[in-house]
Amino acid sequence: MLTVRAPATSANLGSGFDVFGVALGTPADVVRVERAPETRITVTGAGSQYIPEDPEQNTVGAVADALDAPAHIKIDKGIRPSSGLGSSAASAAAAAVGLNALYDRGLSREELVPIAAEGEALVSGEAHADNVAPSILGGFTVATDDGVTQVDTSIPVVACLPETTVSTRDAREVVPDSATLEDVVDTVGSAATLTVGMTRNDPELVGRGMEDAIVTPERTALIDGYDRVREAALEVGATGVTVSGAGPGVLAVCHDDDQREIAGAMIDAFDDVGIESRAYQTHVGDGAQLFRD
Repeated sequence: MLTVRAPATSANLGSGFDVFGVALGTPADVVRVERAPETRITVTGAGSQYIPEDPEQNTVGAVADALDAPAHIKIDKGIRPSSGLGSSAASAAAAAVGLNALYDRGLSREELVPIAAEGEALVSGEAHADNVAPSILGGFTVATDDGVTQVDTSIPVVACLPETTVSTRDAREVVPDSATLEDVVDTVGSAATLTVGMTRNDPELVGRGMEDAIVTPERTALIDGYDRVREAALEVGATGVTVSGAGPGVLAVCHDDDQREIAGAMIDAFDDVGIESRAYQTHVGDGAQLFRD
């Protein structure tokens, strides 16, 4: 039996829709894999009652099928589904890393990204790698049709998760079909700034580079209290705030010394609109970790 810890992730980061992603130090899913004649899945942990155990409906089932690696797969969810923190991606990433090792498939971490992305397609309808790439590789990732570029960084972040849900499919439906040239130019500039910030481990540049006038404004309308939470975080030191993935999670970039105050301000702001929440004070961190039992 092998055990894999795969981290939560935050995708898009405002200006990098369907392209940018980061691995978070916490929370994480823990997945155990053991050889079996056919794939069986059991799920425990956060939101497990909402996650199908049928291999044909679960992301890890698709991964096992793609790797021709039947197994008994036990998923302990540390990442709540429909959180915007890459819950399904973490399970798929962990399964890909674990089954690759269990069956000695010999694939590199980079080669596992598109396989895990196929599992993600069960949730979003399309095989996007913006969450699975950082969950497998760690750090900051840029996922395109040509492959994945990864940068190690340790930017401090606060991920605030309200007790509400936004489905990935609903969040994709509000994405506009077109944008003005001015908005496109501004977003490209932001994306470039964010990328440089990640390479320099600079929270100020990363925060500035999260600005986006195309997708983010449409998605914030799905999150009750978002504007209040964003303003509260910025007032106490956040260098940038945006929707985490499809939401409803909200991601704030900051300096280490400001994390606690920002976390408290975000929780209080959600509370002001009658929504309970929790905040993870963490950093951009490592990808999936493999343990041999």
